[in-house]
Amino acid sequence: MSSKQVPAIPTLEEKHSGIPSRLYEKAHLAKSLILDIQTKQQNDRKRGVAIPAGVEKNTFFRAIDELSEQLGKENVELNDQPLKDGWYMEHPNTHDAMHVLDEEELVASAVVYPGSTEEVQKIVLWANKYKVPIFPISIGRNLGYGGAAPRVRGSVVIDLGRRMNKILDINPVDHTCLVEPGVTFYALYEEIQRRGYKHLWIDCPDLGGGSVLGNTLDRGIGYTVYGDHWACHSGLEVVLPTGELIRTGMGAMANSSSWQIFPYGYGPMADGLFSQSNYGIVTKLGMTLMPNPGGYESYLYTFPNELDLAPLVDIIRPLRIGNILENVAQLRHVVQAIAYSGKPRNSYFKGEGQMSDELVREIARKELNYGEFTWLYYGMSYGPKEIRQYKLDIIHKEFSKIPGARRIDPATLPKTDYFWSRDNIAAGIPDFEELRWVNWYPNGGHIAFSPVSPVRGADATELWRIARSRAAEFGHDIFPAFCVGLREMHLIVECVFDRDDPDSRKKALACMRAMIDEAASKGYGEYRTHLVLMDQIAKTYDFNDHALMKFNERIKDTLDPNGILAPGKSGVWPARYRGRGWEMSGLGDQSEGSGVARDSATRFSKYYRQRQIKIAQDSNIIERYIILYQQQCSFNWKKQTPAGRCPGVGHESGSSWPILYADSR
Repeated sequence: MSSKQVPAIPTLEEKHSGIPSRLYEKAHLAKSLILDIQTKQQNDRKRGVAIPAGVEKNTFFRAIDELSEQLGKENVELNDQPLKDGWYMEHPNTHDAMHVLDEEELVASAVVYPGSTEEVQKIVLWANKYKVPIFPISIGRNLGYGGAAPRVRGSVVIDLGRRMNKILDINPVDHTCLVEPGVTFYALYEEIQRRGYKHLWIDCPDLGGGSVLGNTLDRGIGYTVYGDHWACHSGLEVVLPTGELIRTGMGAMANSSSWQIFPYGYGPMADGLFSQSNYGIVTKLGMTLMPNPGGYESYLYTFPNELDLAPLVDIIRPLRIGNILENVAQLRHVVQAIAYSGKPRNSYFKGEGQMSDELVREIARKELNYGEFTWLYYGMSYGPKEIRQYKLDIIHKEFSKIPGARRIDPATLPKTDYFWSRDNIAAGIPDFEELRWVNWYPNGGHIAFSPVSPVRGADATELWRIARSRAAEFGHDIFPAFCVGLREMHLIVECVFDRDDPDSRKKALACMRAMIDEAASKGYGEYRTHLVLMDQIAKTYDFNDHALMKFNERIKDTLDPNGILAPGKSGVWPARYRGRGWEMSGLGDQSEGSGVARDSATRFSKYYRQRQIKIAQDSNIIERYIILYQQQCSFNWKKQTPAGRCPGVGHESGSSWPILYADSR
């Protein structure tokens, strides 16, 4: 498609999730490359609404009408229109844009747009009233891991970012910020620049369109010295599954001046409960910002042979622990470097199965600027020139121990080379080049295998063997990258597939499942994964008869007695779903189980549990009491509003047990 024919892309000035103007041309080119090879036809047939299991159709639509009255009709949308996958900058919030299953498998029934923490509380109370599963997203660009799709079909997606996208604070003295879910890395960087805070850096992942809050909660990484995002957070505001509002760390003190500078607070540290979990909806996140180091210099080394991996990783380990290698650097494979061009695979090879090593080397010699190589190491040195040079000399001496190692002179590389994108990202400047390799197939989607291992050559070799052999078994090219932390490394193996080809999707999923099982048998576990792989990976954490999962389930049932919040997230299922076939751990599994338990209350303690919810509404504090009970009855919530009183406790007809009126209009 001609670049002139590509539809306009929303900018950051026009939309909270838009592209910064400085990157518009890159985004425009990326979109044109996608459209040039796209073959998937848009289905414009109107769809029915996916009603969640355990909710009657009429009840569901009545509940949606009630929620529309509370939030405004413009902030509640039924998902009954044709599903459109879009692309990175114009992605759906109803399903996975890069679906590895049929697009209707993991799909929302509706999407709601809260504008405040108080409205999030209203939604949670509403969900408890009708036992409708809800699934919060920040932006919905968790592509490769499920995107915006809910794990339970028919869940109501809470799109937090649409209206909750404020940068609440940037503190230039303490080097901290406080953000809402809809703040992207692009938005945070651009605002810091707009304010003229040249002494502040952010840390960003490969693409900057994701949510700072969402990426941090999912324990994503970036590529500066502050690359471990979860380690850099300080303070959360969380709506619990029963509607209570808490703040963690120093934020638990009402007048605290230290919320973003001291993450621990006093007593048990609860923050970890809300990372990769379904225990609460995070509405605010504090983050530390990196000080400008006073200079930086990117470097790139190539290594000629596949067998160089083990000795190279053993060289990297002491340098990384000693902070000579300062940032979360990447060791990438030649096949992915070829794919950076954005050209589809069939422009190089039209056969079946993996490309041969000989063909890969030939393509690299012709297409790339680095000579002959198998591995590339992207790194950056920080600080004044004399400090940088001291470290760079050590790095060069150590890397030169690998025969044939070469440092590429950046001055010889054109400004279009991918090196310059890594240069930006390692300096905390969000860029837009990483997306190109998804064009390896038309209608490209991707799914990742993400094990963690020690930074040891033997471990790197074993994981690479597993990934390569399994990919060959299923005929897939793969893009591996070793991301090296201080004492561990993540191997991120991206598998690209054609999402319009059921066979391509099936092979990609089978390949991932095979890698996961074999890696687990060798003691390697994933740190992050796609929705459809969560149950399988959760089962690999099996010490002491899966004691951790049993602990997680107890927490889930205590905090979320009705099991409404993101059921199945990270393999943690609430009691209503547990043991009913919702878990997916094999190729033949469907995403839906055999319904839900009618009465979740029968699975809990015999004692009544009371929680007090204080919700700020119309400048008043409204007290609500939630009474959870254990009997042969379900939670039926009835409106009883005595004159002159706030909604309170009522009685269900035919039952003497007190029940909650939870209408929070």
